[in-house]
Amino acid sequence: MSKIASIEPLLARVGKRNQLLVRVETEDGIVGWGESGLSARPEAVAATLDYFAKFLVGQDSRKIGRIWQEMYRSQYFEGGRVFTAAISAMDLALYDILGKALDVPVYQLLGGRQRDVVPSFASATGQSYDEVRDQVSTLVEAGWDCVRVTPSYYDTGVIFEPNKSIAQSARDLIALRQQFGPELVIGIDYHHRLSPAEAANFCNMLPPGTLNFLEEPIRNETPEAYAMLRGMTDVPFAIGEEFASKWAAGPYLERGLTQYMRLDICNIGGFTEAMKVAGWCERHYIDLMPHNPLGPICTAASVHLGAAVPNWSWLETRQSPVEALGFHDPEIFPKQVAMEGPVYIVPDAPGLGVEVNEALIRASKPTHVEPPHLRRPDGSVTNW
Repeated sequence: MSKIASIEPLLARVGKRNQLLVRVETEDGIVGWGESGLSARPEAVAATLDYFAKFLVGQDSRKIGRIWQEMYRSQYFEGGRVFTAAISAMDLALYDILGKALDVPVYQLLGGRQRDVVPSFASATGQSYDEVRDQVSTLVEAGWDCVRVTPSYYDTGVIFEPNKSIAQSARDLIALRQQFGPELVIGIDYHHRLSPAEAANFCNMLPPGTLNFLEEPIRNETPEAYAMLRGMTDVPFAIGEEFASKWAAGPYLERGLTQYMRLDICNIGGFTEAMKVAGWCERHYIDLMPHNPLGPICTAASVHLGAAVPNWSWLETRQSPVEALGFHDPEIFPKQVAMEGPVYIVPDAPGLGVEVNEALIRASKPTHVEPPHLRRPDGSVTNW
């Protein structure tokens, strides 16, 4: 029996962001790695992992589904993003352990490989139209057929005036479409900064065919708001990175409120929950487009998921030629999933296929990172 011997959260600075990993070791010496997706408040997740350790140490690491249920249901108030981020990290680590114990890659535990490579989309994050255009040109030349742009901000970070933003962003998207033609898939991520009316106005400024997907235009707590917006535009939606369970995803699938599922395997509950959502998506002919702004463990887990499911579009990558973020530091992670141009190569190594230099990860101390606190011109607080 492969019993859990220790569970250790490790918070470290990797590139331009902190990463919260969990190191799980079994009594027979197998080490598995997981990653939390709640990057802005990692200390809360680390504390939850310490609580989980009190009842998980000594359990059979192979009972992954049962352990998932015990982590989720072991408190009166089930769920929540802090808990599911911790559950996700544990779930990935347990799958990593089981794959290593059986000497198979994780996708074999999920039903086997359905594709040899996992396509990705890349982000153009320039602060001006010319910069965005040049980044998109670089990505297209490097082989990407799907790119995402960020909206116009005007002052790059503190004041967000939605009407000015959507007007300039619409002009930029129209120009991009004219330059790059109909073959390129173009999306924009509004990061839930808009209201339904503002999002509808934005879409109405765009000629048909300009935008292939609109990502997270409004907050996701109220499916009825998305239903209202769905009735005002026919632009496909890409929603799901905020979902912390299949229950959160359910209304969006059943009511046709998203056309791409942006689940984050490090937030939604790991492989155990992501595979359930993927099957639900398949019933509704919805492809996965996972959120992946973290490190090599999240990337590897997402690639294994992409290898094992039939309904797939693109995986978000932050490793493109136009971003130098350092999240996949090759010294801290000497072995990780390989990338060739715009695709990830599905690995054959046991487990997730990621190795961690423990000395370096322990030596890389985190720094406090506070997300931007955006406000409107009148001084009121708005969404980041």
